[in-house]
This record gives sequence, C-alpha cells and structure tokens, in this order.
Amino acid sequence: MGKRLASVFKVRISAFITLTAMMGVVATPGIGLTGGEYIILALCVFASSSAAGAYNQYVERELDALMTRTENRPFVTGAFKPGLFWMTSIYALLAAAVVIASYVFNLWVAAYLFLGAFFYCIIYTVWLKQRTPLNIVVGGLSGSFAVLAGAAAINPQAPVPFVLAVVLFLWTPPHFWSLASALKADYERAGIPMLPMVIGPQKSAWVILAHTALLVGLSLVPGFIGLGPIYLTFAAGGGLYFLWHSFLHVQNPGPATAMRNFFASLIQLAALFAGVFLDAWIVL
Repeated sequence: MGKRLASVFKVRISAFITLTAMMGVVATPGIGLTGGEYIILALCVFASSSAAGAYNQYVERELDALMTRTENRPFVTGAFKPGLFWMTSIYALLAAAVVIASYVFNLWVAAYLFLGAFFYCIIYTVWLKQRTPLNIVVGGLSGSFAVLAGAAAINPQAPVPFVLAVVLFLWTPPHFWSLASALKADYERAGIPMLPMVIGPQKSAWVILAHTALLVGLSLVPGFIGLGPIYLTFAAGGGLYFLWHSFLHVQNPGPATAMRNFFASLIQLAALFAGVFLDAWIVL
C-alpha cells in the first residue's frame, strides 16, 4: 500500500519540488524563517505538489495504460479505483496546503502554491499535453512557482529567486524532450505530441542544444547579482556537463545519447541546487 500511495502522489517529484522551494528560501536575502516555519512551508509545498501529482495520475489513467513507463501505476492496474473519494481527497489536500500557507506566511506563498498545481493539473495535463508539442514548455512553469513560493515566504520581490525560477522554466523542456527522445515509441503509442515526435530526432536534438545553451547562460546570472563564487562554480560545472551531452546528442541523436542527456540534465540541476545551498551556508 505504501509504495502505491507513493506512486500516486509522486513522492519523489514532490520531494524535489519541496527542495526547490527551499532553494528559493535560502537564495532570498532578509530575515530567515524559524525552524517551525521551514517545516510548515515544506509540508505545504509537499502537499500541494502531491495533490497535483495524484490528480495527474487520476486523469491520465487511460493514457498511462498505453505506455510501458507508466502501465503499472495503481489507477492503471486497478489497485486503486477511481471515484469521488480520490477527487475529494486530492482537492482537500491542495486546499489545506494553500489555506495554511496563506495563514502562516502570506497570500503570495499561497498563490504560488495554487498556480504551481493549476499549471500542472489543468494547463499541462488537461489542456496541452495531448494537443501541442509546446506542452512541456508551458507545463514547466509549475516547477518555477515552487521557487517563487519559497522566496515569497521572506521577500516576494527578491530578484535572484525570480532568475532561478526562469532557469527552472528553461530546464524543464530539454530535460523532458531528452526523455521523450529516449522513449519515443512509448510517447508515439500514447499519441502524445512531444517535440521529438513532431519534428524528428535530429531537429529536436538541435532544439535541445539551443535550449540548453540558453539555460546554462542564464543560470550563471545569479552568481553576479546576489549569489557568489561557490554558486557560480557549481552552475558553470553542471552547465558545461549538460551542454557537452547535448552536443553529443546532436552528433548522434539516438535513444542512448538522449537518455544520457536526460541524466546530464539531472546532474546539472543537482549542481545548481548544491551551489545555491552551499553559497548560502559557506562564507568566503
């Protein structure tokens, strides 16, 4: 039961989104949060992200059945039965996260939590995913709102978290396009118009490279407007690693290089996270 619940609520992704919000907190100058406030913020972000993940699996259960990657999800296998209980629970979880965030912090935090879930559930899952190759471009905003939610708990107008939010927005498309290139047959079988399916692997590899170059360039900016050399070192190192694998994917746009580029995107993001946290905690 535990594994099934973790799958439905996408616990790993929710943990990542929560960490993203914490990155927004530490990247924002000002009076920090208390230990209790950190815990409440983390729980609110985790709850809102989990609700969005569960909604995605609930709505896409028929689509998930068509893909090898998702065919064992609980709503697909019948382990969990769709019904009023699930939708009520999902809405209640999101509502609780938003209301608590507005009470403990401010309306900015609550609004960003709601917008993150709304963009993932409605804009991406319901409206765009099966209609346009721009699906994940717009859907990438859902992760960006987590950074802004964390920052808003301290200062909604801080510039560095805003840049980091745009960085995450730019990171999402090449990350998922690489995965879609590696699992092309899965997405084709489900009829999802991811970019590699629409324009072909060679052209999409070039788009991924161009997108990655823009992402890496922007990821260096926080090192000059608020963060310091530690962040800049990690951002540059992770960025060059991602760029190199994107270049290799252009040279040989097959499933193997696409999957390596997918993992390179994760390493680049981990480097950014490490850079932000270490820059905040280590004084040179």
